[in-house]
Amino acid sequence: MVKEVGPEKASWLLEQAGLKGLESMTRLDGGWDNANFLLRLIDGYEVVLKAWIANDVDEVGRVVRRHVHLNSHGIPTTVPLRLLNGDFFAEREGIAWTLIPYVSGGMLGEDEGSLKSLGIALSRMSLIPAADCFPREYRMGFSLFDKVLKSKSEKVDREFIEILSSEVSNLKSVIPENLPLGVLHGDLFPDNVIGSDGGEVLAILDLEEAWIGPRAFDLAMAFVGFGWEDGKPVEKSWKALVDGYQSISELSQAEISALPILHRFATLSIACWRYWKHNLTAPDVSLSERYVEMVERLSVEFDFSGAFE
Repeated sequence: MVKEVGPEKASWLLEQAGLKGLESMTRLDGGWDNANFLLRLIDGYEVVLKAWIANDVDEVGRVVRRHVHLNSHGIPTTVPLRLLNGDFFAEREGIAWTLIPYVSGGMLGEDEGSLKSLGIALSRMSLIPAADCFPREYRMGFSLFDKVLKSKSEKVDREFIEILSSEVSNLKSVIPENLPLGVLHGDLFPDNVIGSDGGEVLAILDLEEAWIGPRAFDLAMAFVGFGWEDGKPVEKSWKALVDGYQSISELSQAEISALPILHRFATLSIACWRYWKHNLTAPDVSLSERYVEMVERLSVEFDFSGAFE
């Protein structure tokens, strides 16, 4: 475990890329596991240092290849700088370290223009060729559900476990198996997408949860991450996502019919991940109730078909 990410390690990594002259180092918001810092050099150049504390080195290699794959097919993302030895990351203290070009901008907004741009980006991404670096199983899906259901924790929330067990049983029987497949992000929340002031998607970040799955899943996940306000789904946000998505590729009737199921799957995945992270693997009292927000959404009705009329 890395105890400290300071100027000495930042300068070491910069040297691996042939860079020098560190002027300042500022921790960036976002991300629950890995550490991200904005490095500003004396000549004004800015780059992001990422210490992959939560991922083993082999997994980092696969994630980096996902970014390279998206970039090679014109999908806005960030690709680490190549180091002097030709690698995309350096290894130290048993973890991987990368330098990523800094993309000026903030989290993508939740206005209609921004969500239409996101829908366009997701539709384009789902159409690019698959690659071996993308798994065929969703890491925050049924394998995680099983881990939580089998947990031996003495502080387990029995009510949530009962809900999870019931939902998993139902989802396994109702998720269609014949939907078109594509490259998916899997964790579309504002802190994973950089946007411009004008509402354009500049970079899709953090592909740790990316996978090959039903193309319409990312549309549903984007609605989970961007389309709710004060515990209620925002109809105009859903329509903006759909309009952007369908401007590139129209959904089939089978996909449209599956959207409520895929949205429920996405919502449960986030609820389960939050519970697993903040209550089981890294207990944190201040974050221990975050999963409840997603659990409560499971009881809210929404007409997904309205955006297609």
